[in-house]
Amino acid sequence: MRRAMELAAAPGAGLNAHARRVARIAVAAAEGLDGESLRHEVELTALLHDVGKLAMPYQLLNKSGPLDEQEWALMHTHTIEGERLCTAHGFGPRIAALVRATHERWDGHGYPDGVAGEAVPLAARIVFCADAFDAMTSARPYRAALPVRVAVAELRAGAGTQFDPLVARRFASVVERLEGRFRRTVRDRDPGAAAALRSLPAG
Repeated sequence: MRRAMELAAAPGAGLNAHARRVARIAVAAAEGLDGESLRHEVELTALLHDVGKLAMPYQLLNKSGPLDEQEWALMHTHTIEGERLCTAHGFGPRIAALVRATHERWDGHGYPDGVAGEAVPLAARIVFCADAFDAMTSARPYRAALPVRVAVAELRAGAGTQFDPLVARRFASVVERLEGRFRRTVRDRDPGAAAALRSLPAG
C-alpha cells in the first residue's frame, strides 16, 4: 500500500489527491460486497488507476481545454502504461491487470480491450465508478465541478451502459449517505466565521 501511494504521488501528473479521493469512496462502496480481499484490491487499484498518466506528455495532461480525437487516442493508452508501470514496480499480475481494466465499460465500449459485463473484474468496475464520480465533482479548466446530486444522477443514468448497474446503484446510495452525514454548515465551511464566534464576549 505504501508503494502504491508513493507511485501515485510521483511528480508531474497531479495524481495523488485524485487517487486518494477515488480510493476513499471506492473502498466505502466496496464494503460488505465480497470480503476483505476485495477491499484490498479496490484500494490498491484506486491508488494506482492513473499511474500510466506518468508516461503521457505533460502538455496533454495540463491542456486547458477538451482533448481532440488524436489526443484522446493517446490518453487511452494510459491504462496499458499503468499495467506496465505496476509490473515494473513489483505489483503482481493481478493488480496490474486490474489497473489495465479501470476504464472498461459495462457495455463493452471502454478501453483498452473493449471487454464487457462481468468479464471486467469487480474491483475495476468499482474503481471506474468512483473515478467517474470524482471527475464529475472536480473542477476542470474548461468547466466547473458538478454538484454531487447531479453527479449521482449521472451515475444512475449510466447504470447498465457505462457502469455495472449493481455497482452504480450501490455507489450512488453510499455517496448520498456520506454526503448527508458529512455535509458541513456555512460556519464549518468558513473558518473566519468560527473565529468571529470565538471572539464574541461570553453571555
